Amino acid sequence: MLLACSPDADQADRASPPPQALAAPFGAVREIASPAAAGSITPFLAAGSDGSVIMSWQEPDGPGHAIRMARLSGTIWSEPRTIVRDTDLFVNWADFPSVLELPDGSLAAHWLQREGPGTYAYGVRIARSSDDGRTWSEPVTPHLDGTLTEHGFVSLFPEREGWLGAVWLDGRDYARGEEAAAADAPEGEMSLRYAAIGPDGEIRSAMLLDGRACDCCQTDVALAAGDPLIVYRDRTEAEIRDIAIVRRLDGNWTPPTSVHEDGWHIPACPVNGPAVAASGERVSIAWYTAADAVPAVKVMFSGNAGTDYGQPIRVDEGQPLGRVDLLLLADGSAIVLWLETTAAGAALLARRVRADGSTSPAATLGLTDVGRSSGFPRMARRGAELVLAWTDPAAGTLRTAVAPLRGE
Repeated sequence: MLLACSPDADQADRASPPPQALAAPFGAVREIASPAAAGSITPFLAAGSDGSVIMSWQEPDGPGHAIRMARLSGTIWSEPRTIVRDTDLFVNWADFPSVLELPDGSLAAHWLQREGPGTYAYGVRIARSSDDGRTWSEPVTPHLDGTLTEHGFVSLFPEREGWLGAVWLDGRDYARGEEAAAADAPEGEMSLRYAAIGPDGEIRSAMLLDGRACDCCQTDVALAAGDPLIVYRDRTEAEIRDIAIVRRLDGNWTPPTSVHEDGWHIPACPVNGPAVAASGERVSIAWYTAADAVPAVKVMFSGNAGTDYGQPIRVDEGQPLGRVDLLLLADGSAIVLWLETTAAGAALLARRVRADGSTSPAATLGLTDVGRSSGFPRMARRGAELVLAWTDPAAGTLRTAVAPLRGE
């Protein structure tokens, strides 16, 4: 099913920039010392309620790995704090941990733990901290199927009364055996699932949201008018892998709905998920597609909490790798971040765009490698600044930077 487009939208899907140009959304980028050790990968950024930004990442730790976090207050990252260390952590360039600050100031973190000898036999773990990451609760597992299959690509969001929402891709239907007759999704498919986790670790409302999703593209979630809106890459029986959404309205989850009919036919997962941002009724979604062998990064806007959208606006420079991130600004414009192939490698490009199709010039924020080892660059807002983090394989660690926001 295709979402309805706003009848007054005048954007068009295009390869050339729109006629109206916006000013660059930020000033000079200034790199700051990263708190991550050598060999670190997969940065994730989240805004803190006190105006700080929290970064989590994975790094080598003796015979295993550790998930660590730090806060950026002022111009210096805090000393790293360890969320978990283990020899059985599942460490992957695309399926990475996260940390989220909840409305009461506590933290929630997720990571991935191996559960069996198979390459993709791993599960989700979620823990909380009430002392800013100094100590963490015993982890809980939101999926209760018990299969030694893939569970990952998690998005967390705050629920009411201290509960935490979790959405993930779930591979339980790859394990057939005696439970085949009771399975609630087709054989050998990844599904999109949800559960709520209470402050005491209680799990409730576990449910299937989509029985057939793309295998290993990241999910994302934003609260639109107070309700969660989940974006992910869907997968049809004909191997069309376009972006879909699921929303919770009046306490019930909607059926999956296509954001836009790109028609990208690809018989394998592109490992390139979407991003969503929301403020009140305003929603923006960014994603990568290579439909008809034309790679593109696109963005769409909604003014009614995701009920309908204008036409997609193309923002890339012609050779995108995707791996998008997204921020929504107070004036209704969005900043889209993505990787683009250049003569120097992969550039972190960002562009400001409005729902009417006007955009700023693309700005280069940093450089990395075109391979998978460069991972997914992330950004977050800290007051009047943009905070950036990305993996630099050549340097063997993470880089972080700030840039002042302008023209909002």
